[in-house]
Amino acid sequence: MNPAPLPDLPDVLLSMGGARGQVLLITFNRPEARNAYSAEMVDSLLAALAWAEDQPSVRCVVITGAGRAFNAGGDLKLMRQHSGMFEGSPSELAQRYRRTIQRIPKALEDYSKPLIAAVNGAAIGAGLDLACMCDVRVASEAAAFGETFVKIGLVPGDGGAYVLARVVGFAHALEMALTGEIIDARRALAIGLVNHLVAPEALLDRAFEIADLIASNAPVAVQLTRRAFYQAHRQSLIQALETAAAYQGIVQNTDDHLEGVAALLDKRKPDFKGR
Repeated sequence: MNPAPLPDLPDVLLSMGGARGQVLLITFNRPEARNAYSAEMVDSLLAALAWAEDQPSVRCVVITGAGRAFNAGGDLKLMRQHSGMFEGSPSELAQRYRRTIQRIPKALEDYSKPLIAAVNGAAIGAGLDLACMCDVRVASEAAAFGETFVKIGLVPGDGGAYVLARVVGFAHALEMALTGEIIDARRALAIGLVNHLVAPEALLDRAFEIADLIASNAPVAVQLTRRAFYQAHRQSLIQALETAAAYQGIVQNTDDHLEGVAALLDKRKPDFKGR
């Protein structure tokens, strides 16, 4: 089944890729602003993710940036002008954060499709936090990472205190947040912030290679495995085992489970249908 036509959205570019055309590539497209968030970009990212969620043929999503940056977080020009996302009194700003940037981690909390961040350049502030919200991070050797909110007198308002600590551990996350230090890609690899480090020209190829590996597996099993891992972060062992039992009861009654077993016994590649 082919996906519906790609939506035309401001500040992002969308395309389908992968070996079987099952991977959605979302490219932030504000290179003149180092792909810093605008309110329109937030809306577009959420719309693109929602579109992918509704397409059974989309089995994985890759996110990257146009130009030299992945995502530079908040737009400094808008901050200086106290306009757009940064306008209003303390209570108004709190509400604006809830209505804009905080919609992203809320949307991804129960998202079903695996997400890969292909970090081509600077991932700063909310851009770093978005990368941490993805399941796998592939970084170019030209990438840089910083939880830099304190450098401009801010706190991680998009959920960075939650997501960064769950990727690199509390000690590394707190040090990055308190110092605001920007680290290079090799340091990011050393502390577990990124999964893979590649030459700039190999970035998307590697990201799609991983996406294709994921997309080749049984979709329902992939989605429930992803959910089980994230839920286990918040559960006791007993609760995690109960979740695993419930999910296993679901997938063991799918056609894809029978296809996977048959393919393994027949020494052939499986043809998973997502049911």
